[in-house]
Amino acid sequence: MKILVAVKRVIDYNVQVRVKEDGTGVVTDNVKMSTNPPDDNAIEEAVKIKESGKGKRNCCSYSRRRKGTRDC
Repeated sequence: MKILVAVKRVIDYNVQVRVKEDGTGVVTDNVKMSTNPPDDNAIEEAVKIKESGKGKRNCCSYSRRRKGTRDC
């Protein structure tokens, strides 16, 4: 079985979200980002299935390239 886990990078849930002054979105400069908590659960389950020998796991994320990120 092949498993694909789509992962979304979001603003960390402990961070106070600030709206841009022009109201077009949220401020993301110098804000801690993390994976979406339900995505963490999906990754964990995919790893468990892979380690049990029942499948192959792939994770993918789509986002703009940021300094400090890397390809897996």
